[in-house]
Amino acid sequence: MSEITVRQALQQGLSEAIENDPDVFIMGEDIGAYGGAYAITSGFLEKYGPERIKDTPISEAGFIGAGIGSAAAGLKPIVELMSISFSLVGFDQIVNMAANLRYMSGGQINVPMVIRAPTGAGMQLGATHSQSFETWLCEVPGLKVVAPSNPKDALGLLRSSIKDLNPVIFAESAGLYGVKGEVPDEYFEIEIGKADIKQSGTDITLVSYGHGMPLLQKVSDELSKKNVSSEVIDLRSLSPIDYDLINNSIQKTGRALLLDTARKNGGVMAEIAANVNESSGDYLDGPILRVGSEDVPWPYNRKLEQHAMTSVPKIMNKIEQGYSL
Repeated sequence: MSEITVRQALQQGLSEAIENDPDVFIMGEDIGAYGGAYAITSGFLEKYGPERIKDTPISEAGFIGAGIGSAAAGLKPIVELMSISFSLVGFDQIVNMAANLRYMSGGQINVPMVIRAPTGAGMQLGATHSQSFETWLCEVPGLKVVAPSNPKDALGLLRSSIKDLNPVIFAESAGLYGVKGEVPDEYFEIEIGKADIKQSGTDITLVSYGHGMPLLQKVSDELSKKNVSSEVIDLRSLSPIDYDLINNSIQKTGRALLLDTARKNGGVMAEIAANVNESSGDYLDGPILRVGSEDVPWPYNRKLEQHAMTSVPKIMNKIEQGYSL
C-alpha cells in the first residue's frame, strides 16, 4: 500500500493510460505548459509531447465535440474541463451527441470518452465556477457519472472509466485534490455502478458522495458519542446508482440520511429517496432525511458561502429532529 493524494492518484491513472494505450490522449484548456487549473497534468506536456497532451482554445463546445469525433473514430480522448460549470457551454455535444451516438447507431459507433471536471463549492470561486452539474447529467441516458471521494476510488474509477465504451462524466470534488489515502500497489479497477460501505453500522444509514464523505465521517463520529452506530455509504457512481446496496443497508438499519453537497432541490438524493421509499418503505422507522446545500447562487464571500453549504451541525440537527437520536 502507498499513501498518496487524490491529485497523485489521478496523475498515476492518466500516466498509465497514456503509456499503455497509444489511442489515449488528453485535451483541454491550459493542460499543457500550465499543467491544468488544478495541476493534474503538471509536467505531462514535457513527458508525453503535444500529440498526447493537447491544449485547446477556450471553447468547450468545440473541444468536447472534437473529443466525441475522435472517440467515434476509434481514439480514447480524456477531456478536462476547468470546471463542471463550463459543461453548460458543451451541453449539446454531451447530451445530444456523446450520450446518443451508440444508441442511434445500434452499437456501431462507440464513444469511449472521459470528461473530467472539478465540481462543487467551498473554494470561493463565485456563482459561475462552483456548480455541481453532475446531478443534472445523471438524468441523461447513455452517460455514466462517477464521483470519487478518496485516492483509491479516484484511481480505480479512472481506470474503469477510460476502458468504458460509453462516455463517462468524471466529477472531481475540487476541495479533495489534496486528501491523502492508502492505495494498493497492485493493479485494480473499481466497477462503475458499485457503491461502497465505508463503515458498517446498525442504527442509521448515511449516504453521500465526493465532498460529502468527509462530512459523513465526522457525523458518524459525533453519533458514536451517543452510542449510535452508523453505516456510511459512498455512492462513488451516480449513474448508474447501486440501489441494491443502499436498500439492503436501510432495511437493516431502518433509518436513512441522504446528504447531497449539491443543492437539495432536484438533487440525485431526491431520486434515491424515491427509490428507497418504494423499495424499503416498510422497513423504515421514520422519514427519509435529506440534507443539501441552500437553493441560492453560490456567494463569493467566504462566510456566506459556508452558510449556504452543508455542514456537520446542519446534518446532526436534521438527524436529531427526524429520529430523536
